Amino acid sequence: MSRLGLNLPNLISLARLLLVPMAIWTILCGRYGGAFWICIAAGVSDALDGFIAKRFDRQTRLGALLDPAADKALLVSVYVTLGLVQQLWTWLVILVVLRDVVIVGSFLLIQLSALPKRFDPTYISKINTGAQITLVGYVLARLGLGIDVGRLDLVLSLLVAATTVLSGLSYLVRWARILGRSEQPL
Repeated sequence: MSRLGLNLPNLISLARLLLVPMAIWTILCGRYGGAFWICIAAGVSDALDGFIAKRFDRQTRLGALLDPAADKALLVSVYVTLGLVQQLWTWLVILVVLRDVVIVGSFLLIQLSALPKRFDPTYISKINTGAQITLVGYVLARLGLGIDVGRLDLVLSLLVAATTVLSGLSYLVRWARILGRSEQPL
């Protein structure tokens, strides 16, 4: 198992990846409370696999790819599915997905180049991810648990839109500098 890099943190990340179809299904069936708890479980598993990997020196190259892939797969899938059931604005879903497509495409382009390959998330990207998770959590809690705080979904949607644009632009600027060799990857 260790040859493949499959250790406990990576198995937890893999389990999180397997939650994606379940999250999609629960939303499509209108079981928003279930989807809320699936997202909570995914968040706990994300924290747990990171803790175990760092605390017990179980970090692997596979984990460095699997962990963020599982996170993105779940988040993007939930956004698209909530958009399909008209619980998020279509323009916001397109914006979130477009940013991730640009980031993944640029990452793959740089991986194919002769440049160093290590990239840490930008500060605004971390804020954006937090805002995206908060919006999804709130929408699912509102629909599935009856928690409603006025127009918080509007405020969170605008925050997600703003941080998505800023985050996408920050990555494009960073990668343009790297490709122009005026900045070293982190």
